Amino acid sequence: MRRAKLRFGMLACAVGLLVFLILFQQTLLGTLLGYFTGALENQSADVVVYNEEARQNLAGSLVTIDQLEAVGAVDGVAAVGPLGQGTFTVVAGGEERDAAVWGYRLGGPGEPTTLVEGRLPETDGEAVASAIDAAAGFDIGDEVTIAGTEVAITVVGLASDIRFSVQPVLFVSYETWQDVAGAANPDAPVLLPSAALVQAAGGVAPAALAERITASVEGVEALDRATAVASLPGVEAVNQSFALILLLAFVVVTLVVGFFFLIITVQKLPSLGLLKALGYSSAQLAWSVGLQVLAVSAGGVLVGGLLLAGASLASSESFPISADPALVLTTGAAVLGLAVVSSIGSLRRVARIDATAAVGRQHLGGLE
Repeated sequence: MRRAKLRFGMLACAVGLLVFLILFQQTLLGTLLGYFTGALENQSADVVVYNEEARQNLAGSLVTIDQLEAVGAVDGVAAVGPLGQGTFTVVAGGEERDAAVWGYRLGGPGEPTTLVEGRLPETDGEAVASAIDAAAGFDIGDEVTIAGTEVAITVVGLASDIRFSVQPVLFVSYETWQDVAGAANPDAPVLLPSAALVQAAGGVAPAALAERITASVEGVEALDRATAVASLPGVEAVNQSFALILLLAFVVVTLVVGFFFLIITVQKLPSLGLLKALGYSSAQLAWSVGLQVLAVSAGGVLVGGLLLAGASLASSESFPISADPALVLTTGAAVLGLAVVSSIGSLRRVARIDATAAVGRQHLGGLE
């Protein structure tokens, strides 16, 4: 490696670009899914209860008051509250835009858990908004008005990662949501919650409680929060698409490192054979090759991490990309492991080197 710095440096950069692609795709996936599911994922309820005919879709779900009360009576339920959810046209920052309004019972299940500034709503007419939309008229102290109505909501807090369906979100009291929905749909005969939000009692697993609620209450389907997030429309398709891209990227990294070191090993077989003839063991030679594989791969991970950090600094406020050190470490460990696996062919060739073949070659000082 000391005598071929350019060759190995270019390989490390090539691996670094592939690692950056993997890291960037994973970060992009996390940000994109957060835009779709953040409000549901980052709220305090352990279990979400839908109408069984909604197909796990909040937009198509309505839960009756009788069902809400029946859910509260199920063993293992510590608290239950309604969730009113809907998309409305609002006036924020002097402009009309669509926003999702989430109404929950203040102090009960459903409050946002990622507050970064301000406070939670304490009364009707107050809201926590998504921090990423602060500059668009959703900052603390801003007043958001439902278009065409007199209903106004004052933002009192900001939370991270609470967008839903790529829209700004306002977490408000359930009564405020009723005011909003009633003003936007004055002809609606009754306003029912979209779902029931459940807090599990201590020691009760959310998944087990969800199954119990589904079996005990007629006409509902309950899911623990993680399952509810994964079941939202579009999430599975996005995950599958990115999973295929990431799989191909990992395969390419493995092939690039494997083929490079296999070619290098084949080219160096005479020299390696001579070293073996001089007394170096197969283990020593294999360790030398393995060390080079790890060094190149580690250099690639470093390059990929630095490129991701640069991309995060250059990302926009409307779609921020953050360089997560934990993601870099886990991805880097996976790349190093795959690089070691890809070098098995080279290591096997080193182990099969015949020292007598080197001694018999005149250009290496042999006797023949």
